[in-house]
Amino acid sequence: MQVNESIRRHVPLDRRDFLALAASVVAAPAALAAQPAVPRRSAPRMTAAPWSNAIIVNALGGLENPNSIAPADPGAHTQAVQGFEALTLDERTVREAHAAGLTAVNVTIGYVAGNMDPFEYTMAQLGEWEALIRANPKDLLKIYSAADILRAQAERRIGVIYGFQNATMVGTKPERVDIFSDLGVRVVQLTYNPANPLGDGSMAQENRGLTTLGHEVVERLNANRLMVDLSHSGQQTCVDAARSSKQPISINHTGCRALNDVPRNKTDEELRLVASNGGFVGIYFMPFLNPSGHATAEDVVAHIDHAVNVCGEDHVGIGTDGSVTSIDDLEAYKGRLAKEIAARRAAGISAAGERPDTFPFVVDLRGVNQFRELADRLQQRGYTPSRIEKILGRNFLRFANEVWGA
Repeated sequence: MQVNESIRRHVPLDRRDFLALAASVVAAPAALAAQPAVPRRSAPRMTAAPWSNAIIVNALGGLENPNSIAPADPGAHTQAVQGFEALTLDERTVREAHAAGLTAVNVTIGYVAGNMDPFEYTMAQLGEWEALIRANPKDLLKIYSAADILRAQAERRIGVIYGFQNATMVGTKPERVDIFSDLGVRVVQLTYNPANPLGDGSMAQENRGLTTLGHEVVERLNANRLMVDLSHSGQQTCVDAARSSKQPISINHTGCRALNDVPRNKTDEELRLVASNGGFVGIYFMPFLNPSGHATAEDVVAHIDHAVNVCGEDHVGIGTDGSVTSIDDLEAYKGRLAKEIAARRAAGISAAGERPDTFPFVVDLRGVNQFRELADRLQQRGYTPSRIEKILGRNFLRFANEVWGA
């Protein structure tokens, strides 16, 4: 299903919804005009390994150059406070994503936290992404189906999967899910770290389960064949959603609580439940993998290994929660990081384990070689090339085919 196809259903919109939708459509051409196309340059793919032509899908990541992002203002509840900066795509980002062998990535679009109106802000960002993809057709491909991931690989383009990291933009209207689906959103994470009207996030102390509205939204997501993502969710919300969903669900970026007991990681019960219904679990490259907060590449491998042992080798992949392009000056970045952590704490969206002295990435597993390095380390652990390819992307492809269709 493409955006310009006939709408599959007619959803009643109130005046506010209609104005927001219209504004986003009007804004898209202007954003397109303001966004220059990125010059096309040839870039090497991963080579000299059995998985040289592997499908690599980052179940949660980004397409930005963190070196060009301005420091966040700790006092402003803006895009910067959320951790998602102004939408840009520069030549280095594209070149390095190609060089890393990235096939597709689930990018965060729309509201996560802040004082802006969740629905209107999300609609505006959807318009910006439409403009960005239209401006760069040789490098970017919008993903609607599992077949599109294969197409992205065949055409040497980077597949862009539209995803939400908070479903607050649904408001009290589950029918808005239909709108987002028709605009190409394919992944909907129910909560961020705090509680929202659908359920509790990982940092909500009450650990409530899925609310009545949450059950209605899950049902609507199933009807539209969208991924129900339980990353960041509270434990009971995750369990309830996994049991409520008629389709397999995912935890696109997480770690294993059995190896490090922090709220952002998932228990074996949650991991096993998701896998038992045919779902997908992506392991992130985040500080939550190690009790010290200073996670290493070996921690990533250890969490992948544990998840495989709990879930089975057909249900585990990667969701790095980061971009391929790495930060050049780590010392200079520490000052910016302190401001970002302060801003996230002030906004009430920070997770246990986030500190100014813990990088939100794995220092020895970043940059254009991160996927190749991970594959090498998994091979050293005794993983076969076939199993490595599953983890790099084929398991996500299987899951996408199950939920979205071919």
